Amino acid sequence: MSISATRLLNQLQKTALDAVFPPGCINCAEPIDTAGNLCAQCWPDMTYISAPFCETCGFPFEYNAGNGLVCGACLKQPPAYTRARAVLKYDTASRDMVLGYKHADQTNRAPAFANWMYRAGEKLLRDCDIICPVPLHHRRLIQRRFNQSALLACELSKLSGKPAIPDLIIRKRPTRSQGGLSAKARLRNVQGVFEINPARRELPENARIVLVDDVLTTGATVNSCSKTLLSAGAANVDVLTFSRVVRATNTAI
Repeated sequence: MSISATRLLNQLQKTALDAVFPPGCINCAEPIDTAGNLCAQCWPDMTYISAPFCETCGFPFEYNAGNGLVCGACLKQPPAYTRARAVLKYDTASRDMVLGYKHADQTNRAPAFANWMYRAGEKLLRDCDIICPVPLHHRRLIQRRFNQSALLACELSKLSGKPAIPDLIIRKRPTRSQGGLSAKARLRNVQGVFEINPARRELPENARIVLVDDVLTTGATVNSCSKTLLSAGAANVDVLTFSRVVRATNTAI
């Protein structure tokens, strides 16, 4: 069978399956026309992040006061990473969608999330040499059975053509979940936790890395990972997440 005939057969099979089992909204499972999308009811409820935002951490500003603006938090304490970008705000509308992916084994959402992340972080991915995820400790990985950030990193690798190294960074010891911890507690919780995988010591010198995670909250975890990568010889680290918490404390300066 020729390649074109195989593709046609696959498309016919997909069409037949969709007729019997229509794809569902990745948030509420309401039937929709195209897999990997949101339905007409869920789409407008999400808060998508677009310019203007902090050039460093990606915090969205309410109005455009010019290019290259940096928020007060980044000026006061610059992060180890160079740039951070996210698709949407982590809020009541997006929470169930994110938590379902992270804790309810809804890994089928990874390709759709990565497609959105690719559009939001296209420049970061174009500039990078390596994509790597924030790691889970092996105990938590066994419990969860997958690293949600690693799945996103691998999907982004397919979209961008840039290599993903899912085990580039490891956690030396288990930590408490960051959920529910204060900003200071989050910093203490991940301090000195990450290291380069001994099996990955061949990290190219001056590599430009995109660090991938599902949610950016205070930035403590990605900042600690970024420091680890920079100490190992990376030229710079950018951060790409699916969602981020937005608090009204970062003022444009």
